[in-house]
Amino acid sequence: MRVLLIEDDRMIGAGLSTALARQGMSVDWVRTGPDGSEALACGGYTLVLLDLSLPGHSGIDVLKSARRAGIHTPVLIITARDGLDDRVAGLDVGADDYIVKPFETRELLARMRAVLRRHNGAAQSLLVAGETTLDIASHEVSYLGATIMLPAREFALMNALVERPGAILSRSQIEERIYGWGEEVESNAVDVLIHSIRKKFDRNIIRNVRGAGWMVPKSRS
Repeated sequence: MRVLLIEDDRMIGAGLSTALARQGMSVDWVRTGPDGSEALACGGYTLVLLDLSLPGHSGIDVLKSARRAGIHTPVLIITARDGLDDRVAGLDVGADDYIVKPFETRELLARMRAVLRRHNGAAQSLLVAGETTLDIASHEVSYLGATIMLPAREFALMNALVERPGAILSRSQIEERIYGWGEEVESNAVDVLIHSIRKKFDRNIIRNVRGAGWMVPKSRS
């Protein structure tokens, strides 16, 4: 999962970036309203964590501009503003949820999962594609009767593929989804992750499309 964090507080931003990375998420962190708008416009994010008090433009302005531009990426507001008017304003301009600082990381992760479930029209924290099932909450993958909890990066790769069943993702698209800005990525990193996942399950859990990339079938075959 690739997350955009728009937060001007360096201590909070660094702490959240580290906590989310430990969950296998790829985090891009920007600190101003204009930088947040630019990053949002570039796309490619599964979810946005948005502070309201930002230099340049407020979080409300960033969100309002994004929604007017047709950007429907789920947005979870994270802010110290706990007034009813602030909550209503954020939700009315298109936020999917609102959490007030300070908060526990566990609650933030739970709210992120809930936002994504609603966005995907799912009632449970499960993603299903053909024979493959992912449990977002537990990081467990089930395939052909086997259920295994995967390390964070392997789970992130499976998540990227299962979110778009039947779609072929190239090496660069997968890297973009599971690594953040500035991370050094070895040329064979994706191959190593796929090899490890296949060893734990079966070679066909991830299909290779020669010259194009990899995919997970959307239906049983």
